[in-house]
Amino acid sequence: MILIRIGLGLVTLFLVSVLVFAATQALPGDPARAILGKDAADKARYEALRRQLNLDRPLYKQYFGWLGDVATGNFGTSIAQGTSVTGLLKDKILNSAVLVLCAAILSIPISLILGSLSALWRDTRFDSTTTIGSLSLAALPEFVIGIGLILLFATAVFHVLPAVSRVDPLVPLTDQLDVFVLPAVTLALAVAPYITRILRASMVEVLESEYVMMARLKGLPERTVLWRHAMPNAIVPTIQVVALQLAWLTGGVVVVEYLFGFPGIGQALVDAVANRDMPMVQALCLLIAGVYVVCNLLADILTILVSPRLRTGMR
Repeated sequence: MILIRIGLGLVTLFLVSVLVFAATQALPGDPARAILGKDAADKARYEALRRQLNLDRPLYKQYFGWLGDVATGNFGTSIAQGTSVTGLLKDKILNSAVLVLCAAILSIPISLILGSLSALWRDTRFDSTTTIGSLSLAALPEFVIGIGLILLFATAVFHVLPAVSRVDPLVPLTDQLDVFVLPAVTLALAVAPYITRILRASMVEVLESEYVMMARLKGLPERTVLWRHAMPNAIVPTIQVVALQLAWLTGGVVVVEYLFGFPGIGQALVDAVANRDMPMVQALCLLIAGVYVVCNLLADILTILVSPRLRTGMR
């Protein structure tokens, strides 16, 4: 099963690479003219730069040449900055990974607790409040949530956190965690409602099942019934949603990072598109697609591990 999933993931990445390459080629503007600027009128320099960038080759040769370099870990040279794409993205990937990890640590446990308690105390005031709150947050775009947090904690009301999340590459990340707080909370509030809602719906169905009723008739404590008997079965659809939300965080950081001025892959993608930096755009799009594939593969594996019936069927 894992080998089949990995094979499908590789096919998906191949198709994504075709789409990314085609989309970047369709962007308006000529990278060679963008680099030369006013000097683009010099035809000799212009043609020489096109040959250097392999822009004079047919598109299919450009694609397979680029794909071969990507397979060896070489994403090319940034057109805008003239240095290796891998070197430029190293710190940005680390910053975004820490940001997504902080958002996941905040959102997943809180969502699991709120979703399970809402199902356990269904139709109570706690359930109604959680439902209204999660639906309200789900209806708000992440940039609106971010702006509200900036007004509340960084400018208008309190001044306890920085409004702009500038990460100093010369300072260890552990010494500047305060700049991660507002972006991480924004992402957590953007994904937590979906996890909460799906877990509540799944938990309500499980709590009404016969084996849960039997566990209660045996006199087991409600906490044991909830976490030992109901949660392992209710968590299965939630794992898929968590994986999709974590994958969305990788692409969703584009708006949040731009809002907070955070130096991550989202900010790098915006700058690369604005500068017509094709190698950078291609590398970032493949990176985000790879995260989606890995998250879905891990979700499938975890689903089998936590589901007795699926584990038995695989034997």
